[in-house]
Parts: sequence; structure tokens; C-alpha cells
Amino acid sequence: MTAAAPISDTYTGDLSESKTPQRRTLNSATIVKLSVGPMDNNVYVVTSRATGDQLIIDAANDGDTIAALLEQLPGTPALIFTTHQHFDHWQALEQVAEATGVPTAAGRLDAAELPVTPDRLIDDGDVVTVGDLSFDAIHLVGHTPGSIALALTDGDTVHLFTGDSLFPGGVGKTWQPGDFDTLIDDVSTKIFDRYPDSTVVYPGHGKDTTLGAERGSLPEWRERGW
Repeated sequence: MTAAAPISDTYTGDLSESKTPQRRTLNSATIVKLSVGPMDNNVYVVTSRATGDQLIIDAANDGDTIAALLEQLPGTPALIFTTHQHFDHWQALEQVAEATGVPTAAGRLDAAELPVTPDRLIDDGDVVTVGDLSFDAIHLVGHTPGSIALALTDGDTVHLFTGDSLFPGGVGKTWQPGDFDTLIDDVSTKIFDRYPDSTVVYPGHGKDTTLGAERGSLPEWRERGW
């Protein structure tokens, strides 16, 4: 078993200078952010402060490191959610699912590409419930056919886990003609038109941002085409 790294309670959302996991404490939950693997994938563990139930978002890599983190966190894993089908987001999925024994979930249109068949298939508008926490599912097409973002509302602030569909500085990479237009349209209408500037964005790689920090750049992103 990999030794557990200490968890910092000074949350910046930027793990580029250190692999030390960071914890943000909300009214209803805690969010722990961990960077794993050669592509610096973000793993998030969201724990209900009332029930201790945990949602693991993207068991991306370094399964022993994820297991060590779970061992030191108060609470109990309840569900593993995979944001999309790309291999760098599920390298440790089978290991973590076997170790915890909890069900898994993913977007319906990406599920067939995963190494573990999801116990629950998620569609746009579904609500994912973990303990007393409710996450709204948002289907964002373009980076992959079945990418799903999850939105947790805590008091007056929305916490949005976007996978690789939205980052600081732009939307996720697309490959086929028309995919960018689909993704920028979905991100614009389903995220920016729906949620306020205070919404915190937790992407699949790199540092966090807010919708307010990115909103003014939407016309630029659309014009440049990426």
C-alpha cells in the first residue's frame, strides 16, 4: 500500500507545484482534489459532512495512491463516477472499484468504452444522489459523445465537475468536424446560461476556475474554433 500523502486544508485548486492533495470544506460537503498519473489527472473525492458518504470522481490512475487517500479520509465510498470514456480518466477504475466494492456510474453514451460496466447509466438531467448530496448531471457532447459534468449546489455556490469539457481558457479538445461547435454550444447553453459567475469549475486536469473568470472569453473561443 502506498503511504498516504498529507492533505492540505489550504485549498487553492492548483496542484502544479505540489502533489499534496488539497481539501475544501463547504457547508454540506468536503472536496478533496488529488493529481495522479503522467497526465496530471484530477481525482475528486466529495464527502457528505452529514452522512460521510463519498463520491469518487474519475479513478484516473495510481490506484494505490487513491486507496491510500480514501483510507485516511473520514467517510465511506458510495459511488465511483467516470466523467468520460478517455483512457486517462479510468486507469485505476477497476482497481478502486474492486477495493471499495461500491457501484460505478458514467454517461450512457460513453459506458461501453470503460473497463468496468457501470452499474448506473447517466443521462442529461439525471440527479446523482450520494448520501444527502445531490449532483445534477449535464450531458456535454463534443469532447466525447457521452461526457457528463456534475453540479453540486452548496448554499449559494455551485461546484461544477466538468471532466475534460471545460477548462480555464477554453473547452476541451475536439477531433471531428462539427464537434467543437457542438461542445461550445452545449457549454454555453447548459453551463454559462444556467449558472452564475460564482460557480466553481473543477476540471479533469489542471487548476480550478470560475464561470465568471471565463465568461467574457466565450466569443473569443467560438471565433478561434478551439
